[in-house]
Amino acid sequence: MTMLDSQLMLDSQPFVPEDRNNATVVSSAPFSQSTFPQTPSAPPAESSPAEFLHPTSVTVPSDSFPSDELFPPEQFKSQEEPSADAAQTELFETNPPPWELAVEDDVLLASIVFSKSPHGPYDYRIPDSLREDLKPGMRVGVPLGHRKKSTLGWCVAVKEGSAAHRKLRDVAELLDDTPLCDAALVRLVMWMGHYYQVPAGQVFDTLIPSSVRAGAGTRQTTYFTPAKDLTDEQISKLPAKQQAVVRLLISSGKPTTAAELAVAVGCTEDPIRRLRKKEILIPEVRREMHSNIRILAQHNDGERKQKLELTEQQQAALERINTAVDSGRGRTLLLHGVTGSGKTEVYIKAIEHVVSQAGSAIVMVPEISLTPQTRGRFESRFDSVAVLHSQMSPSERHYHWQRIRRGEVQVVIGPRSAVFAPLPNLGLIVLDEEHDTSFKQDSQPRYHARKVAHARAMALGIPLLLGSATPSLEAWHASQCGHAELISMPNRVANRPMPDVQLVDLRIRDERGGSGAISRPLHAAVLETIRDKGQAILLLNRRGFATTIQCPSCGHVVACPDCDMPLTHHRDGGKAMCHYCDYTIGTPPWCPACRFDGIRYGGLGTQKLEMEAKAKFPNARIARMDSDTMKRPGSHQRVLSEFRNGDIDMLLGTQMIAKGLDFPNVLLVGVINADSALHFPDFRAAERTFQLVTQVAGRTGRGDRGGRVIVQTFTPEHPAIQAASRHDYHKFVEEEMVNRRKFNYPPLGSVARIIIRGPLEDKTEAVADGILARLESARDLLGSEVRILGPAPPPIGRLRGKYRFHLLLQATEAAVVGETIRRALADFKTDPKDEIEFLVDIDPVNLL
Repeated sequence: MTMLDSQLMLDSQPFVPEDRNNATVVSSAPFSQSTFPQTPSAPPAESSPAEFLHPTSVTVPSDSFPSDELFPPEQFKSQEEPSADAAQTELFETNPPPWELAVEDDVLLASIVFSKSPHGPYDYRIPDSLREDLKPGMRVGVPLGHRKKSTLGWCVAVKEGSAAHRKLRDVAELLDDTPLCDAALVRLVMWMGHYYQVPAGQVFDTLIPSSVRAGAGTRQTTYFTPAKDLTDEQISKLPAKQQAVVRLLISSGKPTTAAELAVAVGCTEDPIRRLRKKEILIPEVRREMHSNIRILAQHNDGERKQKLELTEQQQAALERINTAVDSGRGRTLLLHGVTGSGKTEVYIKAIEHVVSQAGSAIVMVPEISLTPQTRGRFESRFDSVAVLHSQMSPSERHYHWQRIRRGEVQVVIGPRSAVFAPLPNLGLIVLDEEHDTSFKQDSQPRYHARKVAHARAMALGIPLLLGSATPSLEAWHASQCGHAELISMPNRVANRPMPDVQLVDLRIRDERGGSGAISRPLHAAVLETIRDKGQAILLLNRRGFATTIQCPSCGHVVACPDCDMPLTHHRDGGKAMCHYCDYTIGTPPWCPACRFDGIRYGGLGTQKLEMEAKAKFPNARIARMDSDTMKRPGSHQRVLSEFRNGDIDMLLGTQMIAKGLDFPNVLLVGVINADSALHFPDFRAAERTFQLVTQVAGRTGRGDRGGRVIVQTFTPEHPAIQAASRHDYHKFVEEEMVNRRKFNYPPLGSVARIIIRGPLEDKTEAVADGILARLESARDLLGSEVRILGPAPPPIGRLRGKYRFHLLLQATEAAVVGETIRRALADFKTDPKDEIEFLVDIDPVNLL
């Protein structure tokens, strides 16, 4: 069986570290010398870094990483050994004597990778002074090329090797006292680097938050200890103050700072400085968190603590999850529960089972808006919960990260980056709303948290629990093929009915009503809801006031000079801005092209919807949630708390209000324009529309008073809209899979995307053509069936001042696509003067 033909099943046993808490990888561990059979040594001092831009690839054993149909990582190509015929017989013996060979073989080496070119890995000799301290997962300073200063790198392996026939340079210094990630996370980094085809050093920079790498909230503190050979006779000859300092330090038996010594003795710090000069006091510098870090209060959204009894379907789901936890092997579980079926309570009960066995868990949510509610529920049930998200200050994030690494936290809650939380006794990973596209990183490395979570869970032999009311087709297909276990919860708690959904055809004038975004049926429903003391949610997945600014006289559209996109008018501040590069100008009062003063604002955004809602419902208390209003820390908690307490009658906003929120008094949900993403040039457009409409519809009817949903659309006959109106997930999947099967789109095949961007269109296109030729050659060489589309400009042809071209690769197996790209781009370089760059996006979720 060749590398490209092999397929491993989900329940196959992947690599499992012998000790999850072990931070050291020695030569017998997965990163042994055999792991890097052709790892180049560090560049010698007289060499230029440019000569080492393309070192030999890292080789990782194919059985070291999980593989299945749901998340099929690449297998790693083994290096071929040189044939015996290649060796030539020499007239005189040139090999060193055996005793010298033994000495040369007994060299301890560190494999180092870098986040900037050249990326490595390179071998460095570990000096005797660092042998006991250097471990994988630590940052080091090493010499590289002609650079005078040490270059920061990451140690990925410590191994025994030979220094024969190559000139090795020494590791210069250690930048960390302890590893920032354990052996299992180091191996995860190496897998990510290979599968997503990015340098491992860049993956480390993603895995370890910048606040941790920069030591945010820490400071260097000097501690003093007495000299070891200090005698009582020497002490008695010292001045009185210095004697008091030394005797106090000896009696305390622990390192002490100068300030503490001065206070205890009742002197200034001058006697301590004099003792230091005499080498009677030995200084030791430590970097530690300082005590005055401002940790913001982590309040939930006002949800009251409740004691909930599990329903029969919840109990059955919990038992299956607990069985998976107790099995001690990696398993993927898909919890398909309709909105309001009580999935979060099942998560909590399952994690309680893990914590009872001295384990810990990671819970990932797609939106920051979900963290206040989720945190509130978990904090009421667990003693130690940590939250990680982008609105935290660097010092606060570093503080919580250190708590997690020390094992002081039972549950970590956060967005996609929480998948890297360094919990020492991880027992369960939960991915809530697993279908959400925000789990895919949109910058390098372009990883998907679901796939990375799967790789980490299978490596540690623990369950991965995916939960959603509208699972992604990839997860659903895996459950149907036996690569994931399906757990269904088809009923709401207390057997509450699913809300009625009414479709409003915006093509009919009578339905649409007068001017404005709120149709006649939706207007009447909102009035009725407010009259009944209920609450309403209005969804419009476009922020800003107007999406286009156009001159009716000459037709000119005010657009971003750096992107091929029109500027969006924002009423607050009177500005027009690009939502792709943040280019901002004052909204022009007349046409910039012909100076006509009757310029028009077209399209609809949440700001305009808010203005219309306040005009049509003057007695209603209205709040808006989008990325413009939720910039300040704590803003999500404040708005959601007010909404739960009944201080807000109507909540309108973008998709951040469409998922996961549980408010029993919501009686009405209105979808302003269900077609906003339906006709995008993306094969996932229908799936996203179905998920968004179904999810926001599920925000209502969660209490005893029931609920209703009104969906405004120009295409009510579309299968995705029809299936969402009936809450019929199975019917949507059945019809959508027919469309996917025509072209072998995921989950029936694998897709990768190569994006080429540069300042000059013709040169960028020429590079794209060159990459196409290399891809076709690699495909023919491998004899693989890979469909290559392009190069062509994507829907957004210019972004941030650079022209863009992209290529799509399709095949039935991810390994085939990955190996084709790897072969084609192994030694491909562009001229730095052209400023053209290319990036590889494996398993893309956005084709714009």
